[in-house]
Amino acid sequence: MSDHRMQPSDVGSSRSAPSRAVDDTVLGLIDRCLASLSEGDPKQKLLYRMRHLVLQDERLRKESEAEYQKLKGVVEKLTSPANRVGTVLAVQGPGAVRIVVGGAEYYAAVDPRVAESEIKVGIQVLVNEAFAVIKAMGYEQGGPIVKVMECLEDGRVRIGQEPNGQTSFVIRSADLDGVEFGTGDEVRVDSSHRVAIERVEAKGSRDRLLDEVPDITWEQIGGQREAIAAIRKSIESPLLHAETFERFRFAPPKGFLLYGPPGCGKTLIGKATAASLAASLSAGTSPEVADRAAPPAMRGAFLHVKGPEILNMWLGESERLVRDLFAQARARRKAGYLPVVFIDEAESILGTRRSMRSLNIANTLVPMFCAEMDGVHSLREVVIILASNRPDLIDPAVLRPGRIDRKIKVGRPGREDAAEILRIHLSDVPVDPTLVAGHAGDPAARGALVSGAIDALFRRHESNRVMAVRLRSGLREILYRSDVLSGAILGAIAQRAKERAIDRAIQHPDAQGVSAEDLIAAIDAEYTQGEILPPDDAAEEWLKLLDHHPQQVVGVTSLRGGREGDERPIHVV
Repeated sequence: MSDHRMQPSDVGSSRSAPSRAVDDTVLGLIDRCLASLSEGDPKQKLLYRMRHLVLQDERLRKESEAEYQKLKGVVEKLTSPANRVGTVLAVQGPGAVRIVVGGAEYYAAVDPRVAESEIKVGIQVLVNEAFAVIKAMGYEQGGPIVKVMECLEDGRVRIGQEPNGQTSFVIRSADLDGVEFGTGDEVRVDSSHRVAIERVEAKGSRDRLLDEVPDITWEQIGGQREAIAAIRKSIESPLLHAETFERFRFAPPKGFLLYGPPGCGKTLIGKATAASLAASLSAGTSPEVADRAAPPAMRGAFLHVKGPEILNMWLGESERLVRDLFAQARARRKAGYLPVVFIDEAESILGTRRSMRSLNIANTLVPMFCAEMDGVHSLREVVIILASNRPDLIDPAVLRPGRIDRKIKVGRPGREDAAEILRIHLSDVPVDPTLVAGHAGDPAARGALVSGAIDALFRRHESNRVMAVRLRSGLREILYRSDVLSGAILGAIAQRAKERAIDRAIQHPDAQGVSAEDLIAAIDAEYTQGEILPPDDAAEEWLKLLDHHPQQVVGVTSLRGGREGDERPIHVV
């Protein structure tokens, strides 16, 4: 036993040996000693205690070594040089790329652990101190937005910033390869201004462009038969009978003006025109093509622009929006659509130009619009429709033949037109069956309801008087409710009548539907709340909206409930 006792020198030499050898040697000797002792030997307790201390010391040593290695790794990371971020300009081959880092270009190797499919033109990559690509990081999320000025055949894109910004050429990222760009399109480039990485759709373009043509048909527009017939003859016939018009050397019109009082259906007619054109062309209803193969289906694109949307406080921005509008229309035509550009409130942007020293937006916006219209060669490319309540304010250069060739008036509804409009608004609505024997859906009851309301509207009675105008000739003309009637007013009357019927049905579930009393009350409420006489300085403009010539009017008198009011003089400039 004493011959196998460890000397101090042996202990020191065993500690310098590898950890596994120390464990095997010390624990092996202790286990052999324990095995050689008999049961109950007092030395066993000391040996077990020694074995426990050896194991505990080894565990502490391993934990300390792990903490040391962790701390060593942290120190190495903090003291190692930072990795650079670059942008891939080209993939030169397997394991090699051309990158730009901080404005300088490098021909760099790619770590074999990075998959080849992850390396694409335009993405950001992580570069180590040897300028080797060690990680693909995807596309940059930020970057300036610029406008496309020109696209070259080799794929490069000329970009610039308005106004009068410096232009430069950039390459396309892998995801933009083969994507068509138009002049004025917006793209996002990387921070080095070398690669176009994303196409950005302008918000204004999304607001104006509606790929889905409005589903409004001619049957949904009450009245306006003359205006609808005129626009259908001017627009649909040249497209459906193209060979006949070409044989007679007839140049189809390319621009239309819908003018008239507010609320009479100009916007509805514009939307129905877009829907009708697309439907007619896709169906091929022309007799000239009846014996030939049916033409391919043509989809419509409706670009609805409200005039004030074009106006912008920044110099040159309004002109850019006009160019962008026509560029969108041409791009849609090239893609197989038939674009209809509908500009509502046209007088707000195409007003008469005035000679003045100060800057007037009409002095530059109207020539830009005229130039773009001159670039539209025929109706087969783009259909341009203007709508205005005040055509006298639109610049004559816009309305001349060759640009806006057709002027179609959308007038106030007559008796038959008003009945048709009201019938459309009250279709599929339960009505009071007591009007005519039958049930609430009886067409006769609905017809009697509409007929009674129209009689009340067009009755020449004192209760229907709205105002009186005194003419220069000395005559005094009375305007009744029917003289200021519009489709919008009829729609509002129908809504008020429905509201009264709904309130009655909530209180009395056995109520049948809209009654004659509901319509009469709705008419009185609509005209009572709408009787607003304009101030003196606005009366001239107000009379023009009523289709009256203010040059012949010297005074306006409000007639509320048949009572005479104070006369307002009209100051004609």
